[in-house]
Amino acid sequence: MRAHRSVLILAAALLALTACKKEEAPPTPAPVAKPPAPAAPAPFAVAAIDLGKQVGADKKITEPASVFAPADTIYASVSTTGASPSIALKARWTYEDGQVVNESQQVIAPTGPAITEFHIAKPSGWPAGKYQVEISTPAGVLGTKAFEIR
Repeated sequence: MRAHRSVLILAAALLALTACKKEEAPPTPAPVAKPPAPAAPAPFAVAAIDLGKQVGADKKITEPASVFAPADTIYASVSTTGASPSIALKARWTYEDGQVVNESQQVIAPTGPAITEFHIAKPSGWPAGKYQVEISTPAGVLGTKAFEIR
């Protein structure tokens, strides 16, 4: 009987151990990563205004210059960044005393980096002196570039 009692005590002890063992909760699933929201397009801005005597098919200056001869055609290549569904880009060319010698405007709709070309020419020749081209939008002036006619 003693052996029987030992077996019963052992069985009771095993039963008690298994009954007290806590059940582990199932693992929590890892959160599903949502793809990042698309970044808002950068605001429209002028990155550079380059002047020269010639432009390529890509509207970039191929012959940079800041001094021109009276009969030269003067090109302004305006590099912009950012996006806009429609924006009026204006070039205002002025002589020493602020006298406007030419104004032109182009409506563009950039979706990222873009280049816009403006130019002026005067077959009879520009008077010698200091000039400036001002690039603006209806919101205001975005940049200027000075040059000289000799």
